[in-house]
Amino acid sequence: MNENSIIKSGGDQINIGIIGLGYIGSGVFKLIESQKEYIARKTGKFIRIKRVADKDIMERAAKFEPSFKSEIIFSTDPYDIINDPDVDIVVELVGGIEPAYDYVIDSLKKGKYVVTANKDLIANRGESLFTAAAEHGVDILFEASVGGGIPIIGPMKSSLAANNISKIVGIVNGTTNYILTRMQKENLSFENALKVAQDLGYAEKVNPAADVEGNDAACKLAILCSIAFNSRVVFGEVYKEGIKKITLEDIKYAGDLGYVIKLLAIGSDEGGSVCARVHPALIPKDHILASINYANNAVYLYGNFVGEVMSYGQGAGDRPTASSIVGDIIQIARNFNRDNKKPVFGCTCFINKPVKPIDEMENKFYALMEVKDKPGVLAKIATIFGSNDVSIESMIQKQTKEGGSARIVFITHRVLNKDMFKSIEEILKLDVVNQVLNVIRVEDLK
Repeated sequence: MNENSIIKSGGDQINIGIIGLGYIGSGVFKLIESQKEYIARKTGKFIRIKRVADKDIMERAAKFEPSFKSEIIFSTDPYDIINDPDVDIVVELVGGIEPAYDYVIDSLKKGKYVVTANKDLIANRGESLFTAAAEHGVDILFEASVGGGIPIIGPMKSSLAANNISKIVGIVNGTTNYILTRMQKENLSFENALKVAQDLGYAEKVNPAADVEGNDAACKLAILCSIAFNSRVVFGEVYKEGIKKITLEDIKYAGDLGYVIKLLAIGSDEGGSVCARVHPALIPKDHILASINYANNAVYLYGNFVGEVMSYGQGAGDRPTASSIVGDIIQIARNFNRDNKKPVFGCTCFINKPVKPIDEMENKFYALMEVKDKPGVLAKIATIFGSNDVSIESMIQKQTKEGGSARIVFITHRVLNKDMFKSIEEILKLDVVNQVLNVIRVEDLK
């Protein structure tokens, strides 16, 4: 089946414009060109890449086989795509908020569908983009913005749409998961594990902050919460805490207590509000998320009818991400009607719930302290915990050092975050406490 036979049989040719021919854009280009007949058989539509724009277009386009480039118009100006009346779908792959926002909103205003992998854009400016899409009878699809090749956004908007989703728990950043896995399995320090991740291309060499400080995961959680709970959550409303303070000592002690440490993205619908937080957490070794290792991602959610569901797979990379992007293109193509455009899914945020501050959320906690090895220490610490409504579930003395100091690990019952950290501030003032080495949330995931 070729282009002519599809068109003669009543099928459409759908023209694509790709803005950005970098790592991901190249993968999308190759996937469409190599699978075009297969896609045509599935959709009855011929997907044609008509234009590609990139600031370094000649250098990047030169890497492709000549057969892939026939009849494709290459340029350096994205507006060659946006202003072309024959382009039906714009694929935005430049990343970041500016100038990507201008490219996307101008495409929507021209009545073009948009497909993007841009988590920063959707998490920060999604509301205005969805408004523009609705006003012009089109849509913006963004499956690849969370979890690379993992199908989660589309299923939440379609096959899971009848469910009230009460909670999402995800490992959505492959870089931090890779680092924590290497620390756990090979006794690497955070610094050494980060260097390995950088050498392998999992982490940015110059500034890995977006990953290790939780920003990337927070963008993805904002998107997931907005869809799952039907209420707009933006990046700045998500509490975020990175993994730079996690030490091998924490990894070891967590293991001794039956836990592993993961960077989790957690969203929950509290009825009148939404909780959205990204932070390291101790999770039970026997929970399925504890087995998600290296650069893999997983999203685990709870629906009132479907029960527990998990999507798992590669969370990044050109091929998995291209798979999701082209999947969105196919989703648009299936019911494409140039003369009667309409949204595919549309915006699902029809409720306005506030995002609860982290201080008002409840958690169990792991607290590692170095204290003087003398009588009365535990009593003083327990008194402060008790005065702030912090109840201790368990306590273990892990080691005693020369010089009269000891390591103590506390696991608390569920407590308000503000009460826990008020306790820590007061404990730090005790003359029997040398330092509080770390405080990490504990998620039993029951």
